[in-house]
Amino acid sequence: MGTKHYTGPCNATNPIDRCWRCHSNWETNRKRLADCGLGFGRKATGGKNGRFYVVTDHSDDSTDPKPGTLRHAVIQKEPLWIVFARDMNIRLHQELIVQSHKTIDGRGAQVHISAGAGITLQFVKNVIIHGLHIHDIVQGSGGLVRDATDHIGLRTVSDGDGISIYGSSDIWIDHVSMRNCKDGLIDAIEGSTGITISNGHFTDHNEVMLFGARDSSSIDQIMQITVAFNHFGKRLVQRMPRCRWGYIHVINNDYTHWNMYAIGGSQHPTIISQGNRFIAPPDQFKKEVTKRDYATEGEWRQWTWRSQGDLFMNGAFFVESGDPNFSEKHPNLYDGIAPFKGEEVTWLTRFAGALTCRPGRSC
Repeated sequence: MGTKHYTGPCNATNPIDRCWRCHSNWETNRKRLADCGLGFGRKATGGKNGRFYVVTDHSDDSTDPKPGTLRHAVIQKEPLWIVFARDMNIRLHQELIVQSHKTIDGRGAQVHISAGAGITLQFVKNVIIHGLHIHDIVQGSGGLVRDATDHIGLRTVSDGDGISIYGSSDIWIDHVSMRNCKDGLIDAIEGSTGITISNGHFTDHNEVMLFGARDSSSIDQIMQITVAFNHFGKRLVQRMPRCRWGYIHVINNDYTHWNMYAIGGSQHPTIISQGNRFIAPPDQFKKEVTKRDYATEGEWRQWTWRSQGDLFMNGAFFVESGDPNFSEKHPNLYDGIAPFKGEEVTWLTRFAGALTCRPGRSC
């Protein structure tokens, strides 16, 4: 996970990391990260055009957050690049509702969002979340929650997602370490699009990622999401991701563990799987990477689910369907990431998860 067990020289092993890692001046040039996104979330620049906001206080107040707290930072209406003064464990009393044009940058500290509610991006755009540990998230009880400097809203009980993306666009989630949340680790629903999830390390969870929550939500036809350079690790069960309606590019991820299936969906999503490594579990009935729901074979055979250059181990197999030449026929859907071979995935994902970055030293 990240650089936890690595003591050698800095190695930036994939195109996103090569853009900014291994520069010893990263702390004085933090905003370089905003130019490094790839995939469908590549337009996200977060708080690049704003000032820095330093979180100095780990406490949380859902309705009247104190200056210096994370909640006070994310409700500001101006662009902000949010950093942390020191290591912190932040327990959110209610979901953290983030305004547009924000970067939450955990580099330089070990920042844990845990044992409370999760992060919500609702009807916003242009957000980067980088370098956080998010785990042991529970449902928020609901009630009054401040979502802007000038507004408090009445919220229902939150699902308990680590990160919930609802009706939002231009979102980049990078180098997060996530595990054991009440519902999903990352959910993107109700017309969310322009999203990249990269360099993450995910463990200890059942339903990992959900892209599109309802078969009736045809608004999710616009959904475009890139899942790249992530490690899906120990004690995961399913939904890596589970998709509806949209176009999902799953590229150069390392799937070392699943207990039911890895990639699933319903309502005819398009899934292009390129250069991933899939290591099947020992159970002979769990070898299939894919799972289709709520469709006859005659129906799902029309869905475009393609595997290109994937590496299959321990009996893993991917049931393809749809147009084998889909990518060539739709160059407009190219998200800017060219696949490496599946055999290179262990190197590409070597530093997935939250990194250990120290001022004056390369990450």
